Amino acid sequence: MIDQQGSLDQLPNEIKSAFQELNVLKHLRDAGFKKKFGFTCAYLFRLVFLLLFHQKNWFRLLESKKAEAGPANDAVYRFLNHSSYAWRRFLLSLSGETIARMEALTSVTRETAFIFDDSMFERNRSKAVEMLARFKDHATGAFYKGFRMLTMGWSDGHSFVPVDFALLSSSKSAINGMADGIDKRSHGYKRRQEALCSAPQVIAAMLDRALQAGLSASYVLMDSWFTHAPLIAEVVRRKLHVIGMVKNDNKRYLVNGERLSLKELYAVAPRVEEKNRNILRLIRTQLAPGIPMVIVFVRHRSVKNEWLALLSTDLTLTAQEIIRTYRMRWDIEVFFKCTKTLLRLQKEFQGRSYDLLVSHTTVVFSRYILLAWQHRQSTDSRTFGGLFYLLCDEVGTLDWAIALQQLLELIQEVASKASKKLSSLIQRQLQQWIAALPSYIKAYLPISGCES
Repeated sequence: MIDQQGSLDQLPNEIKSAFQELNVLKHLRDAGFKKKFGFTCAYLFRLVFLLLFHQKNWFRLLESKKAEAGPANDAVYRFLNHSSYAWRRFLLSLSGETIARMEALTSVTRETAFIFDDSMFERNRSKAVEMLARFKDHATGAFYKGFRMLTMGWSDGHSFVPVDFALLSSSKSAINGMADGIDKRSHGYKRRQEALCSAPQVIAAMLDRALQAGLSASYVLMDSWFTHAPLIAEVVRRKLHVIGMVKNDNKRYLVNGERLSLKELYAVAPRVEEKNRNILRLIRTQLAPGIPMVIVFVRHRSVKNEWLALLSTDLTLTAQEIIRTYRMRWDIEVFFKCTKTLLRLQKEFQGRSYDLLVSHTTVVFSRYILLAWQHRQSTDSRTFGGLFYLLCDEVGTLDWAIALQQLLELIQEVASKASKKLSSLIQRQLQQWIAALPSYIKAYLPISGCES
């Protein structure tokens, strides 16, 4: 009887090499992922990881013939709903190794940055999801049900690696609360408590964990929703510089002892003598609590007579350097778009527990990390979308490849039970047939097992 188990979690060739180089399953073990019986955590993680590349959600995969060799529905959901698994530790460990490998490929003079931003995690059709809340989308002004996915990433301007995240809920606009019976010592309970904290508190904690794990960066990049004095002071206290967009609100800046608004600051700022017409003015100032910084005013692309302001706590940077460094923040926007459109964030599983949301989001981030590493290592012109669809095609070829391997194993089993003369005849014919196959088919066959 041929054992068909393992076909569902069989990795494509490109992903398999990345799995081995980044020691994904070792990071999973080191984070404490263990089971006493049944399918291993490594098997279940690979199964969920590859679900996307089979181009099926979990429900459709269970209905297919492939499900006969795989685990039952409850086994996968127990794995994803387990509140004691340290998903954050796993993601931080995996991203740390990936960043270390990327830094070896990067010049020491190249600037790196931690990037913070939040994005909508929508569950508009849900009613009973744990800790579900109502939020306002500041881009459109519309309200949605779900969470704020606050994300921390690392970038060197070429590659982006997600490092940490938090699915933030709200006590004021909550629809559902925390489930009963959660062990207060578990990682799941701590993440639920974190979900009710403010974004600046969560960002400071993320920075501390990343620095303790040995990650480093030159700057912290943020958009205008986070560049407020208390958070900037927390970042500077950790000996990191902040570069971010400035919102035209009630913040005050100190110039010659006067407290000025952003508009008033623009009026007194000297013009920049540069060839680039888009850079309007630059001024050194202090944020009201006494944080020294440089503010650059640049022309608004969409509105001709408007301007945008960028701040930097690194006083040694020129206007061009501030703009070039802040440009790296766009990497996290590309990341959000890729995870939602290609990697099926929010869509692949429709569970109700907060633990499942955290675990599946971590799996999606892991997919992106492996794609980022594959893209960085190959140094070719393929985009993330191109790599993704190539891997989907490769997973499709695994079906016939496995069937061909099983056919060869069956022939080998028959030959071993036949007479010596008949067995040698089968082996010769088999070797001649394999020798005539194209090389791309030979790559999928256990040829060494067919040789005598």
